[in-house]
Amino acid sequence: MSLSPSLKTPFTDFTGAVVSHQWGSRCRDMELKALDCLEAYGLTRGVTKCEDLITDFQECSLRVKEVSRYVAMRSERERQYHAGERTKENRYAPPPKPDSY
Repeated sequence: MSLSPSLKTPFTDFTGAVVSHQWGSRCRDMELKALDCLEAYGLTRGVTKCEDLITDFQECSLRVKEVSRYVAMRSERERQYHAGERTKENRYAPPPKPDSY
């Protein structure tokens, strides 16, 4: 696992921020904490010492648990609909009232 490119040029310096989450992403703070930890311990020891920060950042950016939770809820709702426990009218929750916060 390497964080730096194998060939370093001014182009790689310029485009390095494109693949980071520092441009308005909701995961930017987690990424900074993980990279600061990796910088403090070095790459070899940092992978084991910063494992919880790296795992939290990966979950924030990839949203694996969030998507699997969504898929599970949707499949349960579809199962209930096909089993007759839900009608077409209450298949999904009603939307909120307009202008309600």
